[in-house]
Amino acid sequence: AAGRRWGRRQRVLLWGVLLAAWEAAWGQLRYSVPEEMPKGSFVGDVAKDLGLQLPELRDRGVRAVSEGRTQYFALHGKTGHLVTAERIDREQLCRLVEKCVLRCELIVEGEMRFYEIEVEITDINDNAPTFREPEKEMRMSETISPGARFPLIEAQDPDSGQNSLQSYELSGDEHFSLAVQEGPGGDQRPELVLKKALDREEAASFDLVVTAVDGGDPARSGTVQIRVNVMDANDNPPVFSKRLYEVQVAENLPPGSLVLRVRATDADAASNGRLSYSFGNVPDTVSALFSVDIESGEVRTAGSLDFEEKNKYSFGLEARDGGGLTGHCEVRIDITDENDNAPEITVLSLSSPVSEDAPVGTVVALLKVRDKDSGENGQVTCELSGEGPLSIVASSGGSYKVVTASALDREQAAEHRVTVVARDRGSPALSSRIELVLEVSDVNDNAPVFEEAAYSAYVRENNVAGALVARVSARDADAGANGLVSYWLAGGSAGAAGAAPLVSVEARSGAVYAQRSFDYEQCREFALTLRAQDGGAPARSSTATLRVFVLDENDNAPRVLWPAPAAGAGPAAAAEPPAFEVVPRSAEAGYLVAKVVAVDADAGRNAWLSYELVQASEPALFRVGLHSGEVRTARAVSDRDAAKQRLVALVKDHGQPALSATATLHVVLAESLQEALPELSERPPGADAAAELHFYLVLALALLSALLVLSVALAVLARLRRA
Repeated sequence: AAGRRWGRRQRVLLWGVLLAAWEAAWGQLRYSVPEEMPKGSFVGDVAKDLGLQLPELRDRGVRAVSEGRTQYFALHGKTGHLVTAERIDREQLCRLVEKCVLRCELIVEGEMRFYEIEVEITDINDNAPTFREPEKEMRMSETISPGARFPLIEAQDPDSGQNSLQSYELSGDEHFSLAVQEGPGGDQRPELVLKKALDREEAASFDLVVTAVDGGDPARSGTVQIRVNVMDANDNPPVFSKRLYEVQVAENLPPGSLVLRVRATDADAASNGRLSYSFGNVPDTVSALFSVDIESGEVRTAGSLDFEEKNKYSFGLEARDGGGLTGHCEVRIDITDENDNAPEITVLSLSSPVSEDAPVGTVVALLKVRDKDSGENGQVTCELSGEGPLSIVASSGGSYKVVTASALDREQAAEHRVTVVARDRGSPALSSRIELVLEVSDVNDNAPVFEEAAYSAYVRENNVAGALVARVSARDADAGANGLVSYWLAGGSAGAAGAAPLVSVEARSGAVYAQRSFDYEQCREFALTLRAQDGGAPARSSTATLRVFVLDENDNAPRVLWPAPAAGAGPAAAAEPPAFEVVPRSAEAGYLVAKVVAVDADAGRNAWLSYELVQASEPALFRVGLHSGEVRTARAVSDRDAAKQRLVALVKDHGQPALSATATLHVVLAESLQEALPELSERPPGADAAAELHFYLVLALALLSALLVLSVALAVLARLRRA
């Protein structure tokens, strides 16, 4: 028997695979698998049906997600097969449904796509028919005519299709036979038929066995023992006011709520006319949800009614008099839907983080929204609440896509929080919400920006090499390596001064250092271009200018231009007559004698010059202008003043400390140049010694020449004599 069941399972699996291949060709996957298969059993070859290669299953992040909390299926990563993740009991999942179908989604993360998969759970004959009561006692009047029918207890078989209840069999006595009537829902209702008249005096009771048989292979069966007690005559059975009672009630009625009231009458009197109400042959599901009052015939709720579980109930009620006669009616209850289920939101896939350069319309999330209610109560609309560049787009089958509605900018918002609100159309409407957090990843779309477009720096000359000149800073709004800024020299006049550049820049800090000592007199200012570059690929950069101003130090003494200083030292310089000025003896006070001209290579206060007379043959005769350098007579020239005057002027700047130079001026007091010539013809001190030295030099040169001529002559004579 076990081998036959396994062969049947193999045949069902084969037909399921063929059906799946046909459905995949039409864009939807459907498989079939028997119930009670062990965990890991093969359901279908998803990779083959979708045309996916095994490496793509791992690279694209393909996974299977079942509806509800329990995951019944899984995707085998190595084979690409859809397999069972749990043992599936069809009777537990779909006990009220003829066709048991489980749905799941195959999500392809890399493509942000999903495929719907339907798996039909086929029934196997794992349940035998059972009766609600193992024994049943019936009472019949001996006056009942042959042909009378008496409803029996219905057997229940959770299996479906061919494995469900198929037939009833009766054994026990020839007074009775078995008939089967088909109910409104297609169910089989057994009835006991009286074939021969009863005689209590011959037989007071009969023991019968009713057997229910299903159509499985092998077949399963269940039995109930029926004892028929023959009663004395009671010739009027109860009669209901209606053969069929129909009513509509809303789901979620509290237990104990009145559903309907049935009424039956009996023409007999006394105990034969006293009626009691009870359920007929009803399944356990009906007796668990409804109750009937034995005296009043009121049908009330005993449990919670759920439209989503079952929306129609049909069962029989029985009225029995004191004599054992019964009457029967049919009750049909329709359950109307109430908006008692809020929409359920399931996030199938979330692509986070997403690059900030993602184009508009990029799918960032896949959602599935379900509402168990029906009609308008089950119609759902979705919307996004919260600020963010996202929108929601409806797809097929209750699916939604969350897409980018505008360009993303990580520098403005590194993440976006939006709430998905699903709301049905019931009254009042029910809603549910879920928050989505979308992180934005950075791309290098921002160049570094200097804090200033142009920088200025001031440094004193004669600085030490390596001194800090300036510090620049640039910021990049990007993150990570894209926001890491380094600094470089991009060009400018700094690079052309000498063999080495004047400054260098530290790549990480932006500090600019002097490469050598600056000289204000050679270079008073220079400009250079700095480049800030980030670490992105490709890198972005920006530039700024740095102008460096060299501040002057007092490192240059004044230089006298006139009177010109002596060109050198030695006899030639000593023999050269000094510069002189002729002042008439008739000159009055304030007479302009000469003007001392001097310059200073420094600037500012370091180049401000002042003049003073530090030495003079007649200190009271001359004075010099403090700022002009003009030499004038301080009083009128007299005959007692010496004809030759020597003046020494000091030229001093205003630096700290001050530097100075001297200028010597010779003045001759004479009315005219001819009168001054005798004074000028006098040899200056040391002139005789110089002339004497010059004489001896010439004499030595003449003697050497004569000695050379004599030597040559003697050599010639000696050669001639030998010849």
